[in-house]
Amino acid sequence: MRKMLIVASALCIALVAICNAENRPNNPAPQPDKKTYTIDDVWAAYEGFNNVFLDSKKYIYKHDNTFAHAKDRFNGAAAIWCQPMYWNMAMDACRLAEKLGDKERAAKYRQLVKKIYNGNRKHYTGFNFHDNNENTGWFIYDDIMWWTISLARGYEFFGDEDYLRYSEDSFSRVWYGSDIVGDNGSYDPNKGGMFWRWYPIQNPKPNESSHGKMACINFPTVCAAMILHNNVPADRKEPTGDKPLYQTKEGYLKMAKEIYAWGEKNLFDPRTGRIADSRHGEGRPDWKVHIYNQATFIGSSAMLYLTTGDKHYLDNAIKAADYSCGAMSARYGLLPFERGIEQGIYTAIFAQYMAILVYDCGQTQYLPFLEKNIITGWANRDKSRNIIDGEYHKRTAPYENVDSYEASGIPALMLLFPPQE
Repeated sequence: MRKMLIVASALCIALVAICNAENRPNNPAPQPDKKTYTIDDVWAAYEGFNNVFLDSKKYIYKHDNTFAHAKDRFNGAAAIWCQPMYWNMAMDACRLAEKLGDKERAAKYRQLVKKIYNGNRKHYTGFNFHDNNENTGWFIYDDIMWWTISLARGYEFFGDEDYLRYSEDSFSRVWYGSDIVGDNGSYDPNKGGMFWRWYPIQNPKPNESSHGKMACINFPTVCAAMILHNNVPADRKEPTGDKPLYQTKEGYLKMAKEIYAWGEKNLFDPRTGRIADSRHGEGRPDWKVHIYNQATFIGSSAMLYLTTGDKHYLDNAIKAADYSCGAMSARYGLLPFERGIEQGIYTAIFAQYMAILVYDCGQTQYLPFLEKNIITGWANRDKSRNIIDGEYHKRTAPYENVDSYEASGIPALMLLFPPQE
């Protein structure tokens, strides 16, 4: 669970969201008669999302539809760790348009990818990951690592060397720490695994073995290491120094395997496929489950399987996906929604990693479930804005305040799971 440092303004936003939720009809909307969706629906959903939530001057995303602009963390901007998910969506839109041979749309979204990247780099300290100011800077390890992943994806898809440089810079900063900030890094060389944060934010003390190691930093670290492994040059020299700014392909794979092994031992329940939120020292894991932790474990497992051929990884991915699409989604037969600050982004993360399992690993048995989420959510959208909140079984009203986190789920799913031919 992301335990963000809650400020008064964020609490106010949460109260508004709760009030909106309480004012919604309690009865589920009728199930949709429409049994499919079209590529026009996909583009309408993505354009609707951008029309409502993208600050077209700064090219970063807003917290919710009540803000005219995304000024900063305390004034309208979506969370720093969620912005890369929205950038992922632009990349996915571009790739889908290219796959469909839609040259005009592909060119449009390729430009959008660049604009969102430039807007975020300008807003967030020029991607100086050693700047720990608490407004537009970096003060939690996983906030950085989500950007590491997206930057690595950007390099994989578009080949921009700046994306690779910033991805590796950020990975190194999380793993080894920062001489400027004064932290020792997320990696625990003594007990294994990754610490979630440094504390205090200013003048931090060394992490201790009893401090929290969350799923939301451990499995994203594996995902980042695997994407980098898949894309860095094969002929690199071994890095030197105590805090190298890059690794070899073999180095990234070794890191990924090590952190995965720790996470599998400490955070994975092999009986059910559930992923624990965290573990503190030798204490029992916190077994509160979240769909984004399921997602990054699925992605970690799938990518390690594709690289190593070890079926053990694939079996773990399937076990976690079965739990996610089964027990976790049993109430409505749809992905679970956690109402609260930023939790709505979890579905967009789930979409990203399920795509690897479904398409790259050939596990197409999950497509009907994913399509059911899309069809149900899209049918219950606010048709005046073409946006959907996180409760897909209910109608989204035209007057409803919707945040960008929850609204991202359906367009993210659509872009990665477009209608089958």
